[in-house]
Amino acid sequence: MTTELLVAARHTTLREVQDIMKQIKISGVPVAENGRLYGLISIDDIIRALEGGYIDEPCQKHMSTKLVVLEDDMPLSFAISYFDRYRYGRFPVLDRNQRLVGIICQRDINRTLLVELTHELRRMEELTGGSSAPQDDYAGLYFFREFPVSKFDFENAGKAATTIKQLLQERSFPARLIRRVAVAAYELEMNMCVHSLGGVLTCQVSNGEVEIVARDTGPGIADVEWACRDGSSTANDWIRSLGFGAGLGLPNVKRVADHFEIRSQEGEGTRVRAVLVLASENKPKEESQGSGGG
Repeated sequence: MTTELLVAARHTTLREVQDIMKQIKISGVPVAENGRLYGLISIDDIIRALEGGYIDEPCQKHMSTKLVVLEDDMPLSFAISYFDRYRYGRFPVLDRNQRLVGIICQRDINRTLLVELTHELRRMEELTGGSSAPQDDYAGLYFFREFPVSKFDFENAGKAATTIKQLLQERSFPARLIRRVAVAAYELEMNMCVHSLGGVLTCQVSNGEVEIVARDTGPGIADVEWACRDGSSTANDWIRSLGFGAGLGLPNVKRVADHFEIRSQEGEGTRVRAVLVLASENKPKEESQGSGGG
């Protein structure tokens, strides 16, 4: 969770809260005084204030007060279940004395799960010495899987990448390769979920290579070169409030892939292809910089 919080007081104006959101690029500000949580101002509250002409009124008149909160000693699984149950973008976190100590959003969950995935794969790598079988054993192996991806289907987003990871684990692929494939598959899957109208993610293993291909039906990318730069994102505030849209998706795929290509046309769709070669496991690869469906 985020513990270094910028909070508003009850007398703080909505315009001042708007400035806070602009400065640190967040979509929700807690209203608290001396650690006591009174409410929350979201980007939707600011939009309504601008439309209604009361942007200079104090927070206490328009803040959300019926809040769902988490406690700081709850396990992470509670937070995950809360996001599924309530569909909110963030939850205030209180300590046992009911004082505000942080805020947790979907981005925090994704970051933690990705870190745990990396640690688990590294542990497997250490147990197997970095390789579970000779490379020649994979030369004749072939399988193909296809996964539909729907727009904004966050409940199922990530399942394709998890399935692909499990398939490779069952076939005793090297842990380093599995980690790279998992990153590429997850980023491409989330990119389609967040930015496209939907599409298909495929995984093909043949000749000692793993090929991940993401094809969507639109809307396409106007500037492909720009989209592949770190931090480039067209995600709106709602998507960012869910923890996505950091602009690292495509750059992360490029980092972990041995071969990367992308083709896109506005109005038609995008095709991204990432190939990861088993033989390249003897070469160091850059790690991804985080998750988030760029």
